[in-house]
Amino acid sequence: MVISPTTLFTGQQLIWLPACASTNSEAQQLLRENRASEGCTVITDDQFAGRGQRGNQWLAAPGENLTLSIIWLPTFLEASQQFLLSQAVALGIYDWAELLLGASPMLRLKWPNDLYFGTQKLGGILIENSLSGAKIQSSIVGIGLNVNQRHFTLPTATSLGALTGRYFQREELAARLLECLEKRYLQLRAGRLRELRQSYLAALYRYQEWHDYEVAGRRVRGQIVGVEPDGRLALRIGDEVQHFGLQEVKHV
Repeated sequence: MVISPTTLFTGQQLIWLPACASTNSEAQQLLRENRASEGCTVITDDQFAGRGQRGNQWLAAPGENLTLSIIWLPTFLEASQQFLLSQAVALGIYDWAELLLGASPMLRLKWPNDLYFGTQKLGGILIENSLSGAKIQSSIVGIGLNVNQRHFTLPTATSLGALTGRYFQREELAARLLECLEKRYLQLRAGRLRELRQSYLAALYRYQEWHDYEVAGRRVRGQIVGVEPDGRLALRIGDEVQHFGLQEVKHV
């Protein structure tokens, strides 16, 4: 796979693997062996043991989607600011999808960082950070995006091809994705945090709407009113705003 992104460093060192268990695991190995420069990107046609949020497995049909991991070195971030990186990455894939699908109220980011079209998932992110004291030392940004796959085991999944009826050249899409991601990463590195936060809330799935959620095994009616700097979801339940981590609340 030949990819030529117009970037400063993201994707300039590119490692393509016909198949691997996990691009995040491959990227971790490169870091351990000091063989990765910042922006090093590992991409594969067939990831057969990908990891997702909540310990789930990420399943993707071989040769039809984008499955990759990027190594960044956000040493400018405190360990307590990990969600800022998550926001920037989520916005990068949102910008990329908007280029392909156009601006649409159906295109949304589901907290914390899944890409949705309507109620169906287009892609997901798994970021694994290594810390050094109070700072982030390195980050491996794993991304899976459904591109040309048409048949899914879950009815809650979709792809660019399924939505548009088109077949996409993945090399071109990968280059545009790396460009969108680096643009948001540089925005983060420049400290433009207010812009990132405003953009994230503007794209947030169910933001300021009333919906059902599952909290501590019971169904509640709630309204997303924000996301805390540490990544916790701010949910209004009745007259009270409560804050929840990833494992503490589920969309229903």
